[in-house]
Amino acid sequence: MTQAQNVPTEKSLYIAGEWQSGISTVANINPSDIAESLGDFAQASETQVQQAISAAKYAQPEWEKTPLERKQTVLQAIGDELIARCDELGRLLSREEGKPFAEGRGEIYRAGQFFQYFAAEVLRQIGDTAASVRPGVSVEVTREAVGVIAIISPWNFPTATAAWKIAPALAFGNSVIWKPANLTPASAVALTEIIHRQGIPAGTFNLLLGSGSVVGDTLINSKEINGVSFTGSVDTGRKVATATAPNFVRCQLEMGSKNALVIADDADIETAVEAAIAGSFSSSGQKCTASSRLVVMDGIHDAFVDALITRMGSLSVGHALKEGVFMGPVVDSKQLESNFYWINKARQSGAELAFGGERLNLEHEGYYMSPTLFLNTQNSWEVNQEEVFAPLTSVIRVANLEEAIATTNDTRFGLTSGIITQSLRSSAMFKQQAQSGCVMVNLGTAGTDYHVPFGGRKESSFGPREQGQYAKEFYTIVKTAYQRPY
Repeated sequence: MTQAQNVPTEKSLYIAGEWQSGISTVANINPSDIAESLGDFAQASETQVQQAISAAKYAQPEWEKTPLERKQTVLQAIGDELIARCDELGRLLSREEGKPFAEGRGEIYRAGQFFQYFAAEVLRQIGDTAASVRPGVSVEVTREAVGVIAIISPWNFPTATAAWKIAPALAFGNSVIWKPANLTPASAVALTEIIHRQGIPAGTFNLLLGSGSVVGDTLINSKEINGVSFTGSVDTGRKVATATAPNFVRCQLEMGSKNALVIADDADIETAVEAAIAGSFSSSGQKCTASSRLVVMDGIHDAFVDALITRMGSLSVGHALKEGVFMGPVVDSKQLESNFYWINKARQSGAELAFGGERLNLEHEGYYMSPTLFLNTQNSWEVNQEEVFAPLTSVIRVANLEEAIATTNDTRFGLTSGIITQSLRSSAMFKQQAQSGCVMVNLGTAGTDYHVPFGGRKESSFGPREQGQYAKEFYTIVKTAYQRPY
């Protein structure tokens, strides 16, 4: 079996079934140890983007006509290999992104499950029939591929987010042009190398590393792209929507968040603390489902805060591959600088720094900081309204469930929200009234399943849901056919 690290990084673009060099390269630095580089990875030119678009457009009809069992075999093989190599590829992911190895390994495993799930969905593409209002006329409703799909994925879940877009795109007969984030090119090359070995028509799948200003802008402004699936910031999401609208290109956007975890008066303290720890600080808080607001009721506030601070003191921060590490570094110097901007902003607003807020100097020079907790904050403060993407969370004290729900909803975002409670009434009210696409009860706000829809409301999401059977709403077009037998 060819190993991912054997793919030459200077030829890390994949266009029309061939590995290519680019017009320049970028260094891939390990955020756990900035003295280590994982290699220099190619950057695509605008000409190469156009080559990929042409290749994808040419290959798509052949891939769509490929028999279902062949498509199923391809997706199953990709998923099986990701799972079989989850230790190796998880280590690679952790080295370039900074999340602890357990999380990196888990991400690769989950990515494999996405491909396996959509391999099964290939064989479940069943249409509908109906009786026409006209005598002797039959009606068939089927789904067809959209065409050429541009996928723009982020660095925080470099393999999983890409997988939940690529797998359904291929399953439903589309061709793909994938632009991953420049911070995590090695994981992108590794996944592409697995797809390459499946022998699909050249141009069905293409990998373009490069900048948003060159690769991204060319893709979203192209009239030959039929759909764009994007995960990233709200500002960039707006740019995608603005660019695709004049060309009537469908777009699917997953953007920012400001998720609240409510701790009710009757919550089990241990459950509440563990949910807050996992939601706020795993992946160094660098995830759209992070618990960045802890909305805590008066009756449990002091006990919860004391228990949370004690638990935070036990968290190990260090090199992503070091055994026992709970939290690795943040992804790069720019992110670290942004995190401390928000720490200073919160303090200036009047927040009480109860834990952390420091840069850490460890055995290896990297982008390390301590998990950070603020108390006595107001929901209206900027730190509680803007997505921070840091291992930082704020406690907002409220009087009762009604105020907790109002506070949860008082944001321009609506991706996930959660409540820790032993009351069926409280959980029922929260599930009904929380203005978020995903609602969690006695769980952290982070952590979703691959076979059910994922997405948010307000400025968190735009367009059809991702994942599960709902993915077909974006990656397919409905056709209604009428027939009279004579």
